[in-house]
Amino acid sequence: MKRLISLFLFAILLNSCTSEFKPVTFNTITIEDPFEAEISAIYSKANGNTELSNTINTNIENAIVKTLNTTETTGDLKAILKAFNEEYLNFKTSYSEIDEPVWELHIETERIYQSEEIITIVISTYEFKGGAHGNDKIKLLNLDAKTGRIIPLKGFINDIEGFTSVAKTYFIKSLEQNKAELTIENFFFGKPFHLPENIGFSEEGLVLIYNVYEVASYDFGYTEFMIPFEEIDAYLTIH
Repeated sequence: MKRLISLFLFAILLNSCTSEFKPVTFNTITIEDPFEAEISAIYSKANGNTELSNTINTNIENAIVKTLNTTETTGDLKAILKAFNEEYLNFKTSYSEIDEPVWELHIETERIYQSEEIITIVISTYEFKGGAHGNDKIKLLNLDAKTGRIIPLKGFINDIEGFTSVAKTYFIKSLEQNKAELTIENFFFGKPFHLPENIGFSEEGLVLIYNVYEVASYDFGYTEFMIPFEEIDAYLTIH
């Protein structure tokens, strides 16, 4: 009887070990197909063919598409790159008399944080279709580490108003450290302080990024600062 009990307990322990959550692993994918336009794509892809990895990869590719000025709705990155190149070729054919620089499309992602609860991916894209300058965009994508679903701001912050107050303090601190002696009056186009669209996790705290034109003119570029976890722990539902 004792032997049967021991075997039964061993089976329970073995089952509990094998059912432990295993974090998804990532691989870096590089698309280097030949194009007439200057095109590059280096992005993170979850390994495997599980529901979790497929959900993560779908959300990453869809988030990339949303940062681009494209009519494509599919998340197939190769199709996006091909469509951009074809648009460039059509432009060259239609306006052969115009001496324009080569169009550019560059996509890059990086996994900047991963825990048992959340994965944060930073997506950086750059598009140039002629004109004075290109279009830069950064997207911070927060994903549930167990389901792969996108976590909205209210999914990890329980008091938006209180968090906004702390964020404003750190925003002003970041300006005070700027050699150009900027003030908050240089931003937000005369409107009150507001949170950026992009907030994500890092090893030290939450990163907040305002994209170009989001709070100031193109000349200011990105506006980025970080709030240490110890300053906002009371506002976080994910620790």
